[in-house]
Amino acid sequence: MKKFSSLFILTILSTLTFAQKSSYNLLVGTYTAPGKSEGIYTYDFNTLTAVTKIKSITKNTANPSYLAISPDQKFIYVVNETGTTSTVSAFKYNAKTGDLTFLNKVDSHGADPCFITVDTKNVIVANYSGGSLAVFARKANGALTEALQIIKHTGKSIDPKGRQESAHVHMTVFTPDHKYLIVNDLGEDQTYIYTYKPTAKESILTVKSVIKTNAGTGPRHITFSPNGKFAYLAHEFNGTITAFAYSDGRLTKIQEIGTAPKDFAGKIDGADIHVSPDGKFLYETNRGDANSISTFSILSTGKLKFIETVSTLGKGPRNFAINPTGKFLLVGHQYTNNIVIFNRNKTTGKLTDSGKRIDVGAPVCLVFN
Repeated sequence: MKKFSSLFILTILSTLTFAQKSSYNLLVGTYTAPGKSEGIYTYDFNTLTAVTKIKSITKNTANPSYLAISPDQKFIYVVNETGTTSTVSAFKYNAKTGDLTFLNKVDSHGADPCFITVDTKNVIVANYSGGSLAVFARKANGALTEALQIIKHTGKSIDPKGRQESAHVHMTVFTPDHKYLIVNDLGEDQTYIYTYKPTAKESILTVKSVIKTNAGTGPRHITFSPNGKFAYLAHEFNGTITAFAYSDGRLTKIQEIGTAPKDFAGKIDGADIHVSPDGKFLYETNRGDANSISTFSILSTGKLKFIETVSTLGKGPRNFAINPTGKFLLVGHQYTNNIVIFNRNKTTGKLTDSGKRIDVGAPVCLVFN
């Protein structure tokens, strides 16, 4: 009984400590060219006030545009987006200080990697210009092996501006059950579902099915609801969102909805998409001439109901993140070199300007831990 009581008290204390946590690390991936950024930035972010303080800057890593944190939060994996010389880098991560210690880097096996995902076994990279994805194993010390599997897409689609003359793999992300990998190919107008066998010696990824999206829309990023039942795919060329029901490697379309006014004549360039931590709201950003973020409520059926579209208050909202408490939403602007912090109303989902900014060169990836 005494042992049970002690365990119960420890559980309560642990829960209270988590509930009272007032700061998280915010890691920001950037483009170091044309030179306004020095590399990867680690900030201390106060979840009560949105006050942000720099903790460390990891320099001498070229165009670390997208990054991912290992499940044990001990390592960071980064794409170095440098054309045909692109690489993938591994760093040891000290969450207390925010410092990153370089371990190694390997060939990305495809030009311009633009997304990266990691689990306990592997790191998987999407190579945009190369039209490929590559799987790397993680060594015990966190370093990367050479590629274990490289998959090259070869299709194309109809975009008249030349963005679909070849395959462009834009995202690699695990399904909530971790049995599959979703891969969006903007150039082909296709979303692939790969069966994932993390410990296989050959064929870690095999194609399960392929979803053909609407021609000329450019599938870019996909996000899942916290309960794992629904997925939402953002299309770059027209900013539309496709809602899916998800079950055991199957995506079933349930809705398509726009994010730009019907009379909008400018360039849309859909960018990023995320669900709020409570699963009640979905947000999507558009770049181009729009520079906007749209808010939707998520109905019990998984369908979306439009709430509002507001300016992101900057140019080129490439990526955004909702802080773990759901109180703030941060938008990284690639071309105005800052991160705009919005207050987020947890009841209505609506966003208002907090007045707070983080000045940083060409931010394109925001990750909390």
